[in-house]
Amino acid sequence: MKQIELFTDGACSGNPGPGGWGAILRYNGVEKELSGGEKDTTNNRMELTAVIKGLQALKEPCHVVLTTDSKYVSDGISKGWAQSWKNNGWRKADKKPALNPDLWDELLSLLTIHEVEINWVKGHAGHPENERCDKLAVDYYKALQENS
Repeated sequence: MKQIELFTDGACSGNPGPGGWGAILRYNGVEKELSGGEKDTTNNRMELTAVIKGLQALKEPCHVVLTTDSKYVSDGISKGWAQSWKNNGWRKADKKPALNPDLWDELLSLLTIHEVEINWVKGHAGHPENERCDKLAVDYYKALQENS
């Protein structure tokens, strides 16, 4: 199984508002950058989308070391929250609706294909790839703002 590094970040101007996401895939020292965004979204949706788009770009099952600054994403996966929400009809432990069930469902499906190891890092703390992903995300939503 190929060993892949995936770095992701999401950003939003306002929450909700225009948002962007960035991802860097690294395999054997070769990097590929991905980015995108939406005109009306939330930061958490962009964080999830970055991971989904990064995993979707892989052409075969891989062992992926995912580096994210999103506690929402890292805890949702590693602590099993997302799977519990799905098992409970997209309801959290407090019976309130889970947010972003469409994206979580897509991500859970991708996690059955790839072995994903989570590496949480503090955001805006100088981690080079995290900073690059943030720039990709911010640049994307700024372009959306300029073109609207």
